[in-house]
Amino acid sequence: MKGARQLTDEEIRKVALSFNGRYVIRNRALFILGLACGGRISELLSLNIGDVWQYGKPVDIIYFKKANTKGKHQGKAVPIKQAAKEAIFELITWYHTQWDTVTNDMPLFSSQKGGRITRQQAHDILKDAFLKAEIQGKVSTHSLRKTYANKLLKQGGNLHTVKEALGHTSIATTQEYL
Repeated sequence: MKGARQLTDEEIRKVALSFNGRYVIRNRALFILGLACGGRISELLSLNIGDVWQYGKPVDIIYFKKANTKGKHQGKAVPIKQAAKEAIFELITWYHTQWDTVTNDMPLFSSQKGGRITRQQAHDILKDAFLKAEIQGKVSTHSLRKTYANKLLKQGGNLHTVKEALGHTSIATTQEYL
């Protein structure tokens, strides 16, 4: 989203602590996973449990299928960090307490009725967390992606690495994005 800004480390901490209610684990996992893999909100919401959970543990690399990426040009594989693995573990463990059966083809971010949460629901979840954490300025679901991209660059990635991780088709797009 044009104009959405990245989050600072302090803002990330405040937002992570701001989730509450029945779906606190799911909502915090959405936030943490968005920060950890840089996926667009639609890409995150397209994930199934089997995309992030295999052999009884979180995967090391999340693969976003071509059909679920913007422009549908190519799929992308993104390594995830320990914090995201812990959030996935906590989410799957929580799902096992909520439902009789948890299968690989179930949505990772499930609604109360068992379907996928919508983009609007994800937007509302994160908007509420940003408000509770008193985050100022233009922040949105896309702030997670921008934060990921900027952190990747600062941690020694180059423009090409960031371009590939974000799934951009051109370096110019990535430069403008950053």
